[in-house]
Amino acid sequence: MAQSIATGELSRPYEAPSVRQVALSSPFVWLQRGARDLMRAPRPGLVVGAVVAVGGLLLAAATWKAVYLAPALLGGFLLVAPLFAIGLYEVSRQLERGEPRRPAGAWSAWRVNPGSIAMFGLMLALAYLFWERLAAIVFALSYDSQLQLSRLAVELMSGRHVVFLSSFLAVGATVAAVVYSLSVVSAPLLLDRPVDVITATLTSLRCCARNPGPMALWAALIAALMAFGFATLMVGLVVVFPWLAHASWHAYRDLVDA
Repeated sequence: MAQSIATGELSRPYEAPSVRQVALSSPFVWLQRGARDLMRAPRPGLVVGAVVAVGGLLLAAATWKAVYLAPALLGGFLLVAPLFAIGLYEVSRQLERGEPRRPAGAWSAWRVNPGSIAMFGLMLALAYLFWERLAAIVFALSYDSQLQLSRLAVELMSGRHVVFLSSFLAVGATVAAVVYSLSVVSAPLLLDRPVDVITATLTSLRCCARNPGPMALWAALIAALMAFGFATLMVGLVVVFPWLAHASWHAYRDLVDA
């Protein structure tokens, strides 16, 4: 009996959690709750947002004379964002539980499930590299790799590259949709429970399958707010990134059964 109890205790955390069906308007509620968390604990979020903004500026500088790297700037943030937001998920969890805010706990949140979070990070890194190489191939079919980023904007606005834009957007949307479906609740779930990466990604897929409308709206809101952050020369990311991170925690809470 002791053996069966021990086995049950070991297996129980790895059982796939149930997912809930949510209303179409839920993403706006998540944004509202995320804004509330950011206002209640602004310092960790603004620090992370500033780091992300600086990283975006560095990528922009790197792509100014190497346009084929631009897809990494445009899509990379959305692919790896869940990993950088883990500390902010912990802040939202502390606020949710009414616990005293512990900045040290936020910065070391990954230690609660290090192996699975590391595997999740590796998955996102591979997706990032795959997207960058794939986009570079699509880009190379139409442009000289020496084209500067300033001239690229003028060329694309000219309307002479409809085929290139259609191909680029189709490839990007496909990769983004796959990664989004696999990761939309994976990182918060890995932080909150001792599950493995397969369980987390399958749970994320089930959330999307059960809530296609709300999840599509949530993806569109994330893309729009991140685009705003890019359009403000990364300054907007200082607020947008932590806002979305806190909101993503509340998305996880609504979508995955406790």
